[in-house]
Amino acid sequence: MFQSAASSVYNGATLSIDRRVARGTYLRLSYTYAHAIDDGQDALIAGSPATVQNSYNPVGERGPSVTDQRNRLVAAFSAEPRPFHRGHELLGHVFNDWKVSSIVNVGSGRPVNASVAGDPNQDGNDLNDRLPGYSRNGFTGPDYASADLRVVRKIHLAQGFRLDFTADSFNLFNRDNQRVAITSNGLTVNATTFVQTSTVAGLAPYPGYYQLPQNFLRPNAAYPPRQIQLGLKLVF
Repeated sequence: MFQSAASSVYNGATLSIDRRVARGTYLRLSYTYAHAIDDGQDALIAGSPATVQNSYNPVGERGPSVTDQRNRLVAAFSAEPRPFHRGHELLGHVFNDWKVSSIVNVGSGRPVNASVAGDPNQDGNDLNDRLPGYSRNGFTGPDYASADLRVVRKIHLAQGFRLDFTADSFNLFNRDNQRVAITSNGLTVNATTFVQTSTVAGLAPYPGYYQLPQNFLRPNAAYPPRQIQLGLKLVF
């Protein structure tokens, strides 16, 4: 069953500086401070169980959204200089018709749950229970930073025909952008789970407790490392 049962609030402020294309150069710098709060998952995805522990207690479930990111800085530039004109045809043939562009993303960590193994609240969903005493998405995961670079060389073949040689590098500095968990949709975020000790001794049940694992919040995955690709395009 799909229903519009969640409530979310987003507050943010953005400061950006733009330099429009002038003499082949473009520059943009943008910083965003934001806070996203909700009491349920932001998107309904078929096959993905809800991470809400108790949908009948929206106040207790209200907390940082899985998409919450407090700080984000984006810087981008593009340069296509033509330093040589008439009278310098040879130098212009070598140094003109180049284009260099880059984008840099830096962001703070996203919320992480203190999840537990099993189904302590016996609601039939063993993927949404949290450690008692901790609010939903009560921890913050690792931050993120990446720089991408593109270099293009244009070669004019004939009237209306051009070759573009491109070289792209993603995560140029090969930063280790760590993640706490691997997710397929980017919306369900879980930490290393707490494991419940045995609650039965012989035939008599006893109150169980959860033991803090030594690797709690230790990253167990990472975003892609540096990748380089080369391309050739015919424009006509």
